[in-house]
Amino acid sequence: MSTQTSIEWTEQTWNPTVGCTKISPGCQHCYAETMARRLKAMEVNGYENGFKLTLLPERLSDPLHRRKPTICFVNSMSDLFHEDIPESYIQQVFDVIKNAPQHTFQVLTKRADRMVDFFKTYKAPVNAWLGVTAENKHHGIPRISILRKVKANVRFLSIEPLLEDLGEFDLSGIHWVIAGGESGPKARLMKLAWVLNIQYQCSKQKVPFFFKQWGGWGADGLKRAKKSNGRMLLGRTWDEVPRLSEQACFL
Repeated sequence: MSTQTSIEWTEQTWNPTVGCTKISPGCQHCYAETMARRLKAMEVNGYENGFKLTLLPERLSDPLHRRKPTICFVNSMSDLFHEDIPESYIQQVFDVIKNAPQHTFQVLTKRADRMVDFFKTYKAPVNAWLGVTAENKHHGIPRISILRKVKANVRFLSIEPLLEDLGEFDLSGIHWVIAGGESGPKARLMKLAWVLNIQYQCSKQKVPFFFKQWGGWGADGLKRAKKSNGRMLLGRTWDEVPRLSEQACFL
């Protein structure tokens, strides 16, 4: 696997591609873009092109060399279903996932339509968790219905950055929800009521809820450092994940 990570809901990251292009409001202050520019300045291998979409086939076999079962976020620095990534390359990535059954791979996209199209002809590996970003009503909520069309053991939502109140929404066929606020100097406000609505929807529909962070704005509506705001909600942390029975076949 490529690198350890501080992302709270995973253990390591694997980036067989890096770079992306913006397609919705959730992309506006992309952390990966900022990080890619920094890594390019540091002359880190793989980031010679900065945040320009780049395939890195030399990284494809990385998960096969790690025996210890690991939860791995695929393409934390890109979007595997970006329109400029050849379908043949996406298939190579999922072939590796299939051949590394000791690991759990989390694949997250904002390009839900292309993900659905890909899995019309390719069976999703049992150890692949497939997710979409749902940052607002206009762009994010429709992705949930699209995600339901994919046959996968675990389908999940990343509602980060949460940019508005999502109201009532259908979580049928969804196995996990992650929510969080935006971080960084230009972070947009996330209100307490918006997060509580997500938690309520999950509780009501019996879906595990993971609260990742407040980000740049605290529960009190004040802007401060991400670390100071923490990740407490209603006096506790929320680290729920899909039940073991749903994972047991591939962990």
